[in-house]
Amino acid sequence: MTLQQEIVGNAMQMAVVSLRPGQTVYCEAGKFLFKTTNVTMETRLTGPSDGGGRPQGNGSGGGGGMGGMLRQAMGTAMQVGQRVLAGESIAFQYFTSQGGEGTVGFAGVLPGEMRALELDGTRAWFAEKDAFVAAESTVDFGIAFQGGRTGMKGGEGFVLEKFTGHGTVIIAGAGNFIDLNPADFGGRIEVDTGCVVAFEEGIQYGVQRVGGLNRQGLMNAVFGGEGLSLATLEGNGRVILQSLTIESLANALKKAQGGDKQGPTGGLFSTHAG
Repeated sequence: MTLQQEIVGNAMQMAVVSLRPGQTVYCEAGKFLFKTTNVTMETRLTGPSDGGGRPQGNGSGGGGGMGGMLRQAMGTAMQVGQRVLAGESIAFQYFTSQGGEGTVGFAGVLPGEMRALELDGTRAWFAEKDAFVAAESTVDFGIAFQGGRTGMKGGEGFVLEKFTGHGTVIIAGAGNFIDLNPADFGGRIEVDTGCVVAFEEGIQYGVQRVGGLNRQGLMNAVFGGEGLSLATLEGNGRVILQSLTIESLANALKKAQGGDKQGPTGGLFSTHAG
């Protein structure tokens, strides 16, 4: 059943979720804002598909005895290891309404929009790292590593969040959102790698170099402010882009503080405070 939620605010939006008795929603650690007193909060390392969204009993569902406990521990370690490699929070917070309806509030970490996505079990959704805010316990959270030819071609690898199952997942980004379908633009769009927020399964996501190793290609990379790569999105499906990138926000803050500036050369020669 769809999660009852309302996204409020403008420059820094938040999601206010109304929970039915016994209903559970989980979030990435650090995205919680407030709750009513009848909503319990528990922090766990496991995702909902590994028992995180269910009360943990005395070995039930573990596969029996020491072997089941070992398998569960190894599965948890693998999940945590993936999230650490991806730079994600290692834990989830679970909220369950007890004895009546309850309310929980969540928010992202940057000024910008939020969006509630509805999963019907037929298509997964992929999102940029740190986009996840909260979801029903019927939605599974995973990590998708975009490497191989995509990473080699673009000179870098990409880590995406993957959402599967049924129910509502809430994501957040920076600036304003725009929804596009590559099919409406000849089947393919090219965007700044930092502008991609989320896209449906079926969209082919890749990375390409900006131009060739010629004069114009070098001009694009050095003076264009985009660096060496662009993200490519192909196919027929929903794509969500954001108007503000973390890099541009960081550069604007450094400039305001009198720190390192991009200067006239833009992307390739821009400096980043460590």
